[in-house]
Amino acid sequence: MNKKMGILFLHLRDTSSMIYDMSYKLGETMKIHILHTGEVLIDRALAYKESTLHPMPFTGWFRGKSKSLWAPVSIYLIEHSKGYILVDTGWHEDIRNNQKEHLGRLINSMFKGDLPEGESVPEHLKRVGVHVRDLEYVLLTHLHADHVSGLSHVAGAKNILVSNIEWKDAQNNINYNSKMWEGVNVNTFAFDKNTARPFKMEYDLFGDQSVVLVYTPGHTKGMFSVLLQSKNKRILLASDVGYSPHSWKNLVYPGITSNKKQAIQSLEWLKSIEGYIDQIIVNHDRNIQPQTIELD
Repeated sequence: MNKKMGILFLHLRDTSSMIYDMSYKLGETMKIHILHTGEVLIDRALAYKESTLHPMPFTGWFRGKSKSLWAPVSIYLIEHSKGYILVDTGWHEDIRNNQKEHLGRLINSMFKGDLPEGESVPEHLKRVGVHVRDLEYVLLTHLHADHVSGLSHVAGAKNILVSNIEWKDAQNNINYNSKMWEGVNVNTFAFDKNTARPFKMEYDLFGDQSVVLVYTPGHTKGMFSVLLQSKNKRILLASDVGYSPHSWKNLVYPGITSNKKQAIQSLEWLKSIEGYIDQIIVNHDRNIQPQTIELD
């Protein structure tokens, strides 16, 4: 990648090439701490859509252990000049000894969580010396259980944000467990227009393009990815748009989708920008290990 590149060419589905102005000036460095809050045992068809006679292979029902896999449940602690940002919350400590009740009967029948000692969000924060009250933002990319299970652990954060589209769809929806955000002050935001994005929608968290929430639906109606940009580096935290580079290189969307066309379009966007940013990181990629990435 050319570190001095002032523009990013985004080739979007069913459109001509578009240019996004990246000539703004960004200041201090950022750090991204990739943290794992245990793992989740899922059917492989949940990670990678399968065509099969089974009506719902992603559930794992009657599929057998040979078709299951363990995947990490990642969260991201970002050190930004304007405060600490946590992206998603991973598993709650109840996963260790009260999993069925915590997840609910339906979700518990589809996948299992594992949370070793020392890997919950409060344990991670304690280890790095960050208090919940120090979190300027908790960003919820979407409201599936493995992303918000630990939300009550960080209820004291200054701001907890989810897109208004996701929040609306998650109410009274069988794919979500609203008990996970019950009693937590969750705020919603509306995306702004930006024609250089795959769905022409984004939310600039600080107004300086350093942290941009890019609308990438398909897996859920209101999911977003987090684009982190410094003067010389760009990282995209792409949530569950895919499960590994195999997803966007081959346009294989997850087994659970709210809209298949949107899921493919979000993957196409990842594929189109891969050569123009430093790294795309998805939440459950088994090849991504806990680490710290510095954006200078």
